[in-house]
Amino acid sequence: MKRAEQLKAISETPKWDIIIIGGGATGLGAALDAASRGFKTLCIEKIDFSKGTSSRSTKLIHGGVRYLEQGNFSMVKSALMERWFLLKNASINTKRIPFILPVYSWWRYIYYGFGLILYDLLSGKFSIGKTKFLSKKKVISKIPEIRQQSLKGGIMYYDGQFDDSQICISLARTAINKGATVINHMSAERFLYEGFTIRGVQIKDNLNSDVYEIKAKTVINATGVFADELILKDNPSHHRIVTPSQGIHLVVDKKFHQTDYAMLIPRTTDGRILFAVPWYDKVVIGTTDTKTSAVSEEPEATSEEIQFVLDNFNRYINTHLTAKDIKSVFTGLRPLVKMKNIQSTADLVRDHTIVVSKSGLVTITGGKWTTYRKMARDVINKAIRSGNLPFRRCRTRSIKLIIGNKIAETLPTELLHPDFPFTKVDVIYAIQHEMACTLEDMLARRIRLLFLDVKVALEIAPEVCKLLQKELGHDELWYESQLKSFRSLAKLYLPQG
Repeated sequence: MKRAEQLKAISETPKWDIIIIGGGATGLGAALDAASRGFKTLCIEKIDFSKGTSSRSTKLIHGGVRYLEQGNFSMVKSALMERWFLLKNASINTKRIPFILPVYSWWRYIYYGFGLILYDLLSGKFSIGKTKFLSKKKVISKIPEIRQQSLKGGIMYYDGQFDDSQICISLARTAINKGATVINHMSAERFLYEGFTIRGVQIKDNLNSDVYEIKAKTVINATGVFADELILKDNPSHHRIVTPSQGIHLVVDKKFHQTDYAMLIPRTTDGRILFAVPWYDKVVIGTTDTKTSAVSEEPEATSEEIQFVLDNFNRYINTHLTAKDIKSVFTGLRPLVKMKNIQSTADLVRDHTIVVSKSGLVTITGGKWTTYRKMARDVINKAIRSGNLPFRRCRTRSIKLIIGNKIAETLPTELLHPDFPFTKVDVIYAIQHEMACTLEDMLARRIRLLFLDVKVALEIAPEVCKLLQKELGHDELWYESQLKSFRSLAKLYLPQG
């Protein structure tokens, strides 16, 4: 997975079957799907793989417990099946994780218990563990920090967990292995037409400003919350189809939730749910659901959102969490599909939508991480029809995702920081084999320190930047520019004020 080899393929390919714009879960999943069917496939990403929403999830592979309350059983059932496929096809990089839902009244004990038994039943033969009722004593033994006053017991169920950015890299690697060309830091500048039909894209390498004009039989827009912006390049009179919803996550030390069990807070003060999930020896707490009109590559958490998560977590835990305890705050934008007469983004359906423009541009938006494979299948099926390509069946149910091999005796193996398992081997491997091109690529998405502990990320940034500079052959001006840019970015991942 070397960027130079991907650039060479772009230069040497006169025409593609499918060009995919967007290197998140959906775009990379579509690249793998298309390439595994035998189509000549190119996937480009403007910044870096999973830069947007795909790196900012709750790190869960799940069916969507709260959609049961909305009565959306078909979506939950479909997502639970996709959960099983992802756990099976990326077994090394994913795992099953037990959740406990604490309850403080007997009728809720029955209500939530029935709901989670239904959640398990909907998974059918794709179940990953049976739901169990727990006594008060059992809940306390499994979550020692739980607020015990009025606690009646709890319900334990299972879902999946992963590192979202890591799976994106595995998707890219596997797509390349199947014959796709996949490249980051490559933006779509404008569409190329034959008559009124899109037949290619002008793309620009954002690392060196090289421009390419590439032809294709069909083009897919898989840019998530930026889908409308790309459609507007094709059709200036386009009516927007995406309603962005902002969700934040707080990362804190494990001392605030000293257990291997994740916790589901069933009802926050605004009627939603909240998760507290162990991740890399830290705890991720989230998420919010706030309607926003601002679509940004770096959305910022508001002080109100941060306080909301703190307050709702503290209602269930004895240890009092404050803003000073936060190691990192990361914020993502969900690309929810617009619906009439909906007041709250929490009520919008998370299922995906595919739209084909008059020009033939195929746009997919909506959905959730767990269902990326299904989304990819559906959009490639649509692209086949749009581009008059020969029909070939989807093969991704049984394709194992490829992980990297970081064993290299000649490379230094010392830790970058004593509190984290990441080493110089990880950095050099990511440069040489995972297309890490910038300091942000490395510290945000290859090794997740920006998401785990901002201060530690800033502490090791000069050393990591030196490794990047040496491996990529850059000068001191590049080194200083990268450090300055990363330090500015890192401020957005800490509570302000």
